[in-house]
Amino acid sequence: MRELKHLEDIFENYDTFVIDLWGVMHNGVVLNPKAIEAVDQLKKSLKKIVFLSNAPRPSSKVINFLLKMKMDRKFLDHVVTSGEAAMQAINQKKFGKSFFHLGPERDISVFEKVKDNRTDLHECDFILCTGLFDDYDNDLDYYKKFLLKHISKKLICTNPDLIVHRGNTEELCAGSVAKVFEDLGGEVIYFGKPHKEIYDMCFGSNEKVLAIGDNLRTDIKGANNLKIDCIFISEGVHRKEFNNFSDLNKLLEKYEVKANFFQKELKW
Repeated sequence: MRELKHLEDIFENYDTFVIDLWGVMHNGVVLNPKAIEAVDQLKKSLKKIVFLSNAPRPSSKVINFLLKMKMDRKFLDHVVTSGEAAMQAINQKKFGKSFFHLGPERDISVFEKVKDNRTDLHECDFILCTGLFDDYDNDLDYYKKFLLKHISKKLICTNPDLIVHRGNTEELCAGSVAKVFEDLGGEVIYFGKPHKEIYDMCFGSNEKVLAIGDNLRTDIKGANNLKIDCIFISEGVHRKEFNNFSDLNKLLEKYEVKANFFQKELKW
């Protein structure tokens, strides 16, 4: 892995850029101006830009969120979310008909078309996890007790991320609840990075692809699974796990991943 001073130095080697949103393009509060400049230059060079996000909601909702942040609509031709992929499977009743929604009410858009099939935890065919309940958003012990008697059901996880940073505040994601469920002995079906299926929605077999992300478990592991080149953005979700750049290779070994390049933040 080598430090990449400028994306400009290597961009011509690739057709398609699969870029994470939260942690690369924005921090949940504001856009990253250097990353926006990089994407603008890629767009001007007629490169394909795909924003791939482990967001537990449909792509249209994420596009609206980005527009409110003042991202230019011209960058938003290809936005793929884990929630979009999960929604398609839920609408097709791949895991049964009735479900229990485990997560905040703000995520209900992911099951909008089948909302009448929502039921309680005892009656449901499967558990649809989009995150944590608002009242228990940092208490994983609560979910151990809550789910213990229901591990015979499948849990569908619409966001494999464990944590995210909203500004400087660390928040738990649906992946943390899914891990609790697996530790209890339950089966989890994941939608999103690093699982290969989500990438089928992003690019074809003949495209030369570069993945850019800040999460080693999802963005970089996903790139490794697909055998595509990648840039690790170090000032993201793992920023508290290393002290200096010489620690970075140890960090990659810890997560059993490889990266071709790293940047502190995405910049042209």
